[in-house]
Amino acid sequence: MVDMGSWGRLGTWPHRLRPLNGHAPTSLPLAPGSHGLAYGMGRSYGDVCVNPGGTLWTTRSQDRFIAWDENEGVLTCEAGVLLRDIQQLFVRRGWLLPVTPGTQLVTVGGAIANDVHGKNHHVFGSFGEQVTHLRLLRTDGEVMDCGPRRRADWFAATVGGLGLTGVITQASLRLRRVKGPWIDSQTIPFNGLDEFLDLADSSEPQWEHTVAWIDCIAGRTARGIFIRGNMSADGDDGKPRPSRQRTVPFVPPVSLVNRLSVRPFNWAYYHLNRLRAGRRRVHFEPFFYPLDNIREWNRMYGPSGFYQYQCVVPRRWGKDAIGTMLREISDAGEGSFLAVLKTFGQREAPGMLSFAQAGVTLALDFPNRGASTCRLFQRLDAVLKDAQGRLYPAKDARMPPELFAAGYPRLQEFLRYRDPGIRSGFSLRIMGS
Repeated sequence: MVDMGSWGRLGTWPHRLRPLNGHAPTSLPLAPGSHGLAYGMGRSYGDVCVNPGGTLWTTRSQDRFIAWDENEGVLTCEAGVLLRDIQQLFVRRGWLLPVTPGTQLVTVGGAIANDVHGKNHHVFGSFGEQVTHLRLLRTDGEVMDCGPRRRADWFAATVGGLGLTGVITQASLRLRRVKGPWIDSQTIPFNGLDEFLDLADSSEPQWEHTVAWIDCIAGRTARGIFIRGNMSADGDDGKPRPSRQRTVPFVPPVSLVNRLSVRPFNWAYYHLNRLRAGRRRVHFEPFFYPLDNIREWNRMYGPSGFYQYQCVVPRRWGKDAIGTMLREISDAGEGSFLAVLKTFGQREAPGMLSFAQAGVTLALDFPNRGASTCRLFQRLDAVLKDAQGRLYPAKDARMPPELFAAGYPRLQEFLRYRDPGIRSGFSLRIMGS
């Protein structure tokens, strides 16, 4: 048994590790009566990627590119391929993934299972909308091919299905053409949620990528930095740009994110970026993945780890609900360096349990301070439930089952597609098995 945890570093649990060997696996190594779970990079923040006391099928050896159709822009690859490897190889050919999350250090299988999203939901939707086909291996040995037009019910259960319908072994992804690796971006300071929403609405018709950093301890002011960008029309050789990587070398005895550090950091970050407001051209990697150059950045939260609270609220309740949440956070003194605010477009979700829905989404990291942090989350949960919103399972480590059921009305439909041999810490906590 090996102790394993998730990116939030909230704990570790014993697991049996079993590599998923072979490039066309037809069975999943599992002892009678036990349960397994596919495990890629372990970058989920909560317990969706762990299986306490059970088996983890590690998928990183499943890293082959299988086929490339340049006419259609469709790549077929194994599920253990990293998004980073796709990006760095195909940008030289004039292609990129249409949708990626805030890190490219995740596997294709994990991106599908969590139906991740990026900064351009209003244009391309979520990651699952780019998948044209996937192959699913069940614990009973059944190998199933499905897609939007083939066994569409199984496809909808698996996209965003948190790895609970089987193990994704390969997938076909639709890429998009680009002229090069550059993004023309613009940075705009704002004050207040009204100004943020006006910027988001006015930007969406002409800008593909929109996102904002918000000072979560500014209270009613809700000041922040709005960033928007488009892929540049100028060509380039597409070679990866050298970057200076840094590492958080050890776990400090206390969290570096605390009441003494957050306020001056947020003040400095806002004013520095306000002075740098305007247009500039940036490489896609630092624009999309600003934290990937800081290895082991999760260590800075200290030995107790951290939670991320990411929610989405329907647009009609967005301003009031997000404003109330920010006031609760400010009053509690539980601020965060990493507070992201953006909007999702009016698109139908591809998965039964897909997180992204039309509205406003807020994501914040909180150092684990025990009971006080959990009491804050309970107050945020109450606001979220009243606003008919939902939390993101890929980032969650503590939401109550009733909040998940309220936010995901297709849960009972999804349960019909679960593989009885698969479970996770999340499924045990939320679904009871």
